[in-house]
Amino acid sequence: MRKVIAAINMTLDGFCDHTAGIPDEALHQHYSELLDKAGLILYGRTTYQLMQFWQTLLKNPSGEKSMDEFAVAIDKIPKIVFSHTLKNTEWDSAKLSNQPIEEEVSELKQQPGKDILVGSRSLIIQLIELNLIDEFQLCVHPVVIGKGLPLFDKIKDRTIFKLLKTKIFGSGAIVLYYEPTRQ
Repeated sequence: MRKVIAAINMTLDGFCDHTAGIPDEALHQHYSELLDKAGLILYGRTTYQLMQFWQTLLKNPSGEKSMDEFAVAIDKIPKIVFSHTLKNTEWDSAKLSNQPIEEEVSELKQQPGKDILVGSRSLIIQLIELNLIDEFQLCVHPVVIGKGLPLFDKIKDRTIFKLLKTKIFGSGAIVLYYEPTRQ
């Protein structure tokens, strides 16, 4: 059975903001490797549209090796997008889901293959509530922004996690690997 891994960047004060982090070569490399090891990634509409930025680097590479390699990795991984408003994805490696998230993810978990990444805050919240996340990889950046979208907003049930390991970057960012204890 495939694992569902929620992988997301957040600030020290718990907000998700793709512009607030401290991306560096090591962090881009980390996420490129994570994408290479996964079988697909799930996005909500908002995050998906933000990630489309990386398509521009495929056409016009930045010259920064780690960013250009990340653009290749994000381009090639299959993506499933959950949206009620998008009519098409405009990305060859992406498709729109035609099922409710619980059905789609439950079916995907049963299929053989590499793990499933979840890269959208809204999907992470929904999948926590559905008890469908097997591992969290929270990259906490040493930044306080004081406002924004809190990662764990409107969670109904208490969930306890077990720390599996950590990974520290030179920028001060740290990835915390957790699994829910299912108590």
